[in-house]
Amino acid sequence: MTEQHSPTRRFWLGGRRAAEQDRFFREALEPLGWEVGDEHDWDAGWITGMPASAQFRRVSPGRRLNHFPGNAALTVKSRLHESLSTLRERMVESHGAASEPASRLAFFPRSWVMPDDYHALQDTALANPDQRWILKPTNASKGKGVRVLRDAGDAPLAADWMVQEYLANPHTIRGHKYVLRLYVLISSLEPLRVYLYRQGFAKLASEPWDPEDADNPFSQLTNPDINALNDRADVPVEFIDLDRYRAWLRDQGHDDDRLFARIHDLVALTAISAVDAMRGRTAEVGADPRGCYELLGLDCLVDDTLKPWILECNLSPSLGICAAPENGGRVEEAVKGGLVRDMVALLDIPGTVATEGEEEVTAARLVAEAEAEQARAGDFLRLLPAEEPARYLPFFTLPTLADLQLAEGLSGRPMTRPLLRRRQVAELLEDDQLALHDTRSGRYFRPNDTAAMIWLLATEGLDPDAIAEELAQAAAQAGTSPDVAALRRDVWATLGEWCREGLLCQRGESPVARPVEAAMPETEPAAKPAERSRLQLSHDGRNWALEVGSSAALARLSMLLGERLAPLDNAAESEPLRLAVLVEPAGYALVAGSEVVRSRLTLTQLVPALLAYLVGQAAQPGCPVVDAHLLVTREGSGVLCLVSDESGCRDRLQRLTALGATLTRGVRLNLADLDAAEPLGLPLTIPAGEARQAPPSGVSIRAVLVSTDTEDLLATAGVLDVLGAMLPCCISAPGESLTPDQVVALGEWVARLECLGVGDADHLPVTDPLADWLVGRVASDAVAEDPAMAKG
Repeated sequence: MTEQHSPTRRFWLGGRRAAEQDRFFREALEPLGWEVGDEHDWDAGWITGMPASAQFRRVSPGRRLNHFPGNAALTVKSRLHESLSTLRERMVESHGAASEPASRLAFFPRSWVMPDDYHALQDTALANPDQRWILKPTNASKGKGVRVLRDAGDAPLAADWMVQEYLANPHTIRGHKYVLRLYVLISSLEPLRVYLYRQGFAKLASEPWDPEDADNPFSQLTNPDINALNDRADVPVEFIDLDRYRAWLRDQGHDDDRLFARIHDLVALTAISAVDAMRGRTAEVGADPRGCYELLGLDCLVDDTLKPWILECNLSPSLGICAAPENGGRVEEAVKGGLVRDMVALLDIPGTVATEGEEEVTAARLVAEAEAEQARAGDFLRLLPAEEPARYLPFFTLPTLADLQLAEGLSGRPMTRPLLRRRQVAELLEDDQLALHDTRSGRYFRPNDTAAMIWLLATEGLDPDAIAEELAQAAAQAGTSPDVAALRRDVWATLGEWCREGLLCQRGESPVARPVEAAMPETEPAAKPAERSRLQLSHDGRNWALEVGSSAALARLSMLLGERLAPLDNAAESEPLRLAVLVEPAGYALVAGSEVVRSRLTLTQLVPALLAYLVGQAAQPGCPVVDAHLLVTREGSGVLCLVSDESGCRDRLQRLTALGATLTRGVRLNLADLDAAEPLGLPLTIPAGEARQAPPSGVSIRAVLVSTDTEDLLATAGVLDVLGAMLPCCISAPGESLTPDQVVALGEWVARLECLGVGDADHLPVTDPLADWLVGRVASDAVAEDPAMAKG
């Protein structure tokens, strides 16, 4: 039953948004007599985010909604990468890795989706030690959660995160990194029609780009919501419209037409990569695709060779004004206002053209609709169908008959019919029955007799139209009069479904050797997964047989444990103490004997977990260990450092090694003689290349440092503060725990020490008072150790 419309046309503004997001849509429709409706009464919906699926079942050519079902294939970062990777894989398979089609798809950085791709990321990072990475939530906007990683091991194991190769050579404007915001409109799915708005923006970071300042979001990120928080910048948010940007490029001697030709190609191929997902999902939810459209905000980085790279496609791009009037806000307002007006006109949302009805879709009608739409396009440039359709039709899994008819009608020349070839599919025959098994996905298909004939004719080299002719002739010979047009549509639809399922793909031209643009320049291939390595780990007079099942984990352990690791000899094979680092689907597990010590560890968490285990194993009856840093001076005095390993205080301590001190992890106390302590000598998780000096076998602890929340870089700390930090770090031997008397004794021992609180500071003065204190501490120790100096 046809749903009744209100006599007054109404627009529905929905979703989570600020009121300013609606402004331009209202301004485009209210002067035409439209009124505000709601989710129950609407003729045009403008929804920020995605509406309920039920709303899609209400759309029609006269009732339009600003989304397509299945748009996540573009707007979710991980899905976008999957769409583009799948397209590139198919073009490499059909045309060759060195082909021009494959080369044209080298515009997206390699990406890894957590947690499934965690180990592949670590292997790649091991093979590319100088590469940096950028961490992004897979489905967030406004720069939330985005940060640069120096160490791929820091990637989280939680779902909904993605790591990309960091593009380390951005083009800059006045030394500032920028990203181009482009507006892409998909006005039709079948046939696919895609437009790019001629205007857009360069969004600038608010501080000069510095490759070494990876932790500074105002230098590395261009999102206006982030840069608006920069109170150090005179211009925190700056937009430059594309007209001025292109003029600036020309002034710099660059070929802006060449850059934007590459951008147009990038946009068109990106849309093609997701069209199958959107067509499939639109049909699944029962939506009329003629009632849907999609406006996307595509972000594109330009590198210093003027090559564009796609970063993301944003659902419901912001239509608020981000920049101040004097920093591009006036132009931003004009561009976004014009964008919405031109979009409303192009789509004919006001309904000036009669579109309801179920008349037959003919080639002439498809061409007439496209030409009428083009006449209303304003500042939108049509990218698909392209002026040269043959440049893009091979990138479809299989163009629909409507895609092909529209391309022919607009270009005025016939298009070559695609030929198909079988992919990784086994054909199974029994009598006259055919079954198909996709060896990659494991799916099993039993086509009916007609579909089986279509399959066999396609894999023998007939194009879809030739197959339809063969079937029509066979039907005529059998004495039936087939509907040839319907038969042709069925053949194209059947082959299209098999192509989307990955059973068939278009045949490519013979591969031609040519240079290929690498997805990331000068990047080494990923390391091959390692075989299990069997080593001997020595610590505190004991040996463990250690098994490591990952190249990345082995490299990290070797870097930090150094000489404590050695090849496993025959004698150690029978060593009862056994450790293993196992590769889990998500991260690593540390196993001691048959006990899982820790699981779901990232690479950066693995070494601290192993060190914590070794510290705990050093506890002996009556001799607990303190899992903390120990600073040992050249004179052999010890400073117990109860500071957080995550804190900037630790960095301050490491600087003290330049004064001749040694910084290690773990100390064993003798409860019977607390003045005698044994350093465990374990390393910290320190940068590669820093010298490690072995501490003495015994030290006398003279002072203790604790972290404080105060702004003071160095201050006196109380005994209770020290005990509060130390007791949680005390590990007793199995079956033991500290008695109340022992805790009191520890308090009395701490009272005899010099207790200091260390503040955490981002910016230290020229002279760190902690370093001054250590110099004084060393001098006093030297006097105490030299009786002659003491008498003097």
